[in-house]
Amino acid sequence: MSSQNPKRVPEEASDPSLSVTLDGETVDARPGETILELAERHGKDIPTLCHDPRLAPAGACRSCLVEVEGSRRLIPSCATPVADGQVVTTANDRIARHQKVLLALYLADQPDFAARGETPGGAQACELHAMADAVGAPTDWPKMEPLRVGREDRNPYVQFFPEACILCARCTRYCAEIESVSAISLAGRGAETTIATADDVSLLDSSCELCGGCIDVCPTGAMTEKMPVTAGRRGHVEPEKVVRTTCNYCGVGCQMDLHVEPAANDGRGRIERVVSPEAGTTTNDGNLCVKGRFAYDFVDHEDRLTTPLIRAEDGSLREASWDEALARTVEGLMGVHERHGADALAFVSSSRCTMEENYLVQKMARAVFGTNNVHQCAAT
Repeated sequence: MSSQNPKRVPEEASDPSLSVTLDGETVDARPGETILELAERHGKDIPTLCHDPRLAPAGACRSCLVEVEGSRRLIPSCATPVADGQVVTTANDRIARHQKVLLALYLADQPDFAARGETPGGAQACELHAMADAVGAPTDWPKMEPLRVGREDRNPYVQFFPEACILCARCTRYCAEIESVSAISLAGRGAETTIATADDVSLLDSSCELCGGCIDVCPTGAMTEKMPVTAGRRGHVEPEKVVRTTCNYCGVGCQMDLHVEPAANDGRGRIERVVSPEAGTTTNDGNLCVKGRFAYDFVDHEDRLTTPLIRAEDGSLREASWDEALARTVEGLMGVHERHGADALAFVSSSRCTMEENYLVQKMARAVFGTNNVHQCAAT
């Protein structure tokens, strides 16, 4: 993942030089921050669909419009910097009317997933419908048939429902600005504009790294995880249990949230999906790689070993207890040591282990068996 981030960072001035009137209250503003950032810092709730704190402002969805004294039109708070002496209104009848009409228009162009008890991607909640409910947008406007079309992509992880896309461009901007990959972009004209790859090739044939960041930032579930869809789980259900854990595929330490269904698998539980924590809250800043986000189905794979196996006298493998398996391991290692000497042994540890576990491996090699033949896979 790239560390590139084109977004401005407001100055953390201890003595801010700007004064702004926000909903009738005079507040201090930081040079470089937007009206939206100022409002959020002072507890104002401005709805937005295209905004992400990691991305440069786009002003694409128009849901965050506010009034600024001296401006004839409502202006996008996410893309408008604060100025000294500004008078900003974030909520009044005019703004509420705009939000209701805007979101009603969005809903008119959306398939009626709610009537079927679904969201387009299944596991994802739809920010658009939640926002429409919050502002009281009309839901009885006539529906129009979406003109955005797409095709089935043979990649195993990312599913795109073009009819649910609102062209907020969060996915394309994330791909370009955070991942520095630019595998997807806006394609087409007018009402037929959609998300596509160059020459409309599969994501597998593009520069896409299948990190799933486009899924994470999508506000409607148009970009969604394919595995729950192919498994027939398209109705959105709030996870009964969310477990914060550390990804063990490498040593970076990315945090991730496991959405778990505890009652599945005869009470053993099942991971429904993996979600990155909110941006700005953990070391990975809401980002995950392809393995961290999608490689969780091994947990319930039918070929996974759940009991130690040891070799029987006839050469076949049989189940054993952990004590028996560990005793056999010790017997084998000590046998090699006695017959051929310490340097006939070599130990290889894993970058998926903790630092403490890797330390114990080398200590066992050197202190117990007397060999310096010890290696760690991250050193290659």
